[in-house]
Amino acid sequence: MRIACITTSQIPSRTANSIQAMKVCHALKQCGQEIKLWVPFFKSADWTELKELYGLQEEFPIQWLPFKKSLRQYDFCWHAVQQARQWNADVIYTWALQSAVFSQRQQIPSVMEFHDFPMGTFGPHLFKIYIRHHQRCLSLTTTAALAQGLEEKYGFTFPSGSLQIAPNGTDPQCYLHLPSPVQARKKLGLPEGVTVGFTGHFYKGRGIELLLEIALALPDIHFLWVGGKEEHIQPWREELKARQINNVTLVGFIPNQELPLYQAACNILVMPYGKKISGSSGGDISQVINPMKMFDYMASGRAIVASDIPVFHEILSEQTAVFCPPEDSQGWSAAIRRLADDQDERERLANNAKARSAQYSWTARAAKTLALINDLEGFRHEARLDQKS
Repeated sequence: MRIACITTSQIPSRTANSIQAMKVCHALKQCGQEIKLWVPFFKSADWTELKELYGLQEEFPIQWLPFKKSLRQYDFCWHAVQQARQWNADVIYTWALQSAVFSQRQQIPSVMEFHDFPMGTFGPHLFKIYIRHHQRCLSLTTTAALAQGLEEKYGFTFPSGSLQIAPNGTDPQCYLHLPSPVQARKKLGLPEGVTVGFTGHFYKGRGIELLLEIALALPDIHFLWVGGKEEHIQPWREELKARQINNVTLVGFIPNQELPLYQAACNILVMPYGKKISGSSGGDISQVINPMKMFDYMASGRAIVASDIPVFHEILSEQTAVFCPPEDSQGWSAAIRRLADDQDERERLANNAKARSAQYSWTARAAKTLALINDLEGFRHEARLDQKS
């Protein structure tokens, strides 16, 4: 099957949406499909750079297209759909609602992946157009909460077979044969002792303020912070130095393929999200968030402590994680102290989470999508007959 993937994410970049799009395309390729990805031109990159940045193995072609900033990438989406049509795509797989609507107009079956509610001035209007013509479309939402929220907000129901609840995933093969925490810390030159790790961005609502308070409350425990953009990291470097906090190592961004080793260096991995969570494009995503780190944490085989946010319970349970009230530093400090002192409990949680992570591989996700796409191929055949007649 020829699948034309279209994203408005900047590739290459360090954003979560960029990483997620590349992981999805890679998984579709691993499932034996012919993949081509169209992205807006900010800057291009060769496969060697992309492989390291995103942790990929199998190569697929990428087409960078110019766009006019004033047109908000609508021109990019239009031209990408036209090129996909010329490429004779069987299906268009997109994260851009504009592309899905343009695909509908071209009578090309499409897969539209939603991570949040439609945003901006035109997003809700485009979504209403989309759901009026979604007979030839498969919709993916990363959480059940998002699917339910869309139905309630827009007063419709996804038809049977047209919706996949598709949580994000992980690459289990990247987490095979990980060293022990002691061995991983030695490889990375990190201090010895119980280590609590955080990986990801430092956007508002990600819990960095909370982590700072916990580090102050638990001076005998080491904290490893990995990720973030330099402009978000630097203020925290200065804060740690000014307050003479010596039990935190702030690493900054590392390529995706190196991430498992840093996670392996930790005894406990944390998701200290706040009550309100900012997405990369703004807005509060706390009701529908589905962080990729959650699945990587599970695959790493380390104990997880997470904010007690309802949507996290779609994936995690008391058998796979410890939940703490958001923004409650005393509750978090107490939970981490208990786990730090109880190796058996850490191992119980870690083993349960790792076992559960197997069902959340990117390739398993893609395989389920492909099975549903097969029901769309008939629409492509009908569309060709319509055009001929």
